Amino acid sequence: MPLTDSIFAFQIDKTDGKARSGLLRTAHGKVAMPVFLPCGTVKGVTPDQLRAADVQMVLANAYHLMLRPGADVVAEMGGLHKMMAWAGPILTDSGGYQVFSLAHLRRIDDHGVTFRSHIDGAPVRLTPQRAIEIQQLLASDIIMQLDECPAASATKDQVAAAVRRSAAWAARCKVTWDAADRRALSGRRNEQALFAIQQGGVFDDLRAQSAEALVALDLPGYAIGGLSVGEGPEAMRRVLDAVDAQFPADRPRYLMGVGEPRDILAAVARGIDMFDCVLPTRNGRNGQAFTWTGRLRLRNARWASDPTPLDENCDCYTCRNFSRGAIRHFFAAKEIAGPTLVSFHNLHFFAQLMDAIRRAIESGDLASKTDQWLAQMYHQGEDRNGDNG
Repeated sequence: MPLTDSIFAFQIDKTDGKARSGLLRTAHGKVAMPVFLPCGTVKGVTPDQLRAADVQMVLANAYHLMLRPGADVVAEMGGLHKMMAWAGPILTDSGGYQVFSLAHLRRIDDHGVTFRSHIDGAPVRLTPQRAIEIQQLLASDIIMQLDECPAASATKDQVAAAVRRSAAWAARCKVTWDAADRRALSGRRNEQALFAIQQGGVFDDLRAQSAEALVALDLPGYAIGGLSVGEGPEAMRRVLDAVDAQFPADRPRYLMGVGEPRDILAAVARGIDMFDCVLPTRNGRNGQAFTWTGRLRLRNARWASDPTPLDENCDCYTCRNFSRGAIRHFFAAKEIAGPTLVSFHNLHFFAQLMDAIRRAIESGDLASKTDQWLAQMYHQGEDRNGDNG
């Protein structure tokens, strides 16, 4: 899908083995790929701070938004971009993962899923069509199909059923998405791009079956779902080994819910372009900072009087202005500045990691750079500062 006059487009500029660097264009701007998407409204961090951290694109959670404040309310406020004061691209998930994580609160059938809100217990019905309608009201740039994400402990028969159901739901999502195209008054293609989601657990034949059914729908992009749910890094990498042959080279590939740096590096080398995870901000709120030489756990007493920045090689606002000792004090005193400063630094770190990955692909030395970065960040399961990696 080369960049043309269409609204959504993807181009590959350089490759290094299976790794790709390029450009994604959306209605709200261009994104350099590979890219990492922070999740949600990014707690404790303002849109200006996101931009200052070089964040290109964010993910918003359709499940939470449909429950509160409601997709209709978001639409009345002008859509997610207006509500969040974020001018850049936004990807919304369908809510499927959150629904299926509430096993004790939901009932699934071939037409959709009925569940109880975790907020007030009210019954909610979510179908493939409704998942698309909700995301259309949110007015995000990339929308996801409703899928069934089985647990890592699911049997092969259960995973096979989820593959069949997810493929059928993807087709129904496309019907609703196509209808929006036909209604478009501008005569242009829908400004939202629909991505399908592969399932199949760790079963090679089910993964291939899922990919074949989804590729037949000829959608703008494809996601790899059902990983990072407890299967372990080796199983994840084995699944990703097949991705390059399973999905079209000219469409973006999105690995959902993965944010550990070593997993990102392994996935990029296998042809993945997009990632999302709560790791930078969730860990930041809990006092854990990512650096090029390992992680810092800032609640540890060893940092109480340390005058150095989180990372001496980082030029973010946090590292230019605050020491490890000062930030540890903020956490000890329960000052909101602590979680905000570390979250901001972590977002900047992930943006810089992706930028370094893109440059390594362009120069053709991703493999050697990956070995160097892993040696710096992970030291036999421990980081350079003595904390577990």
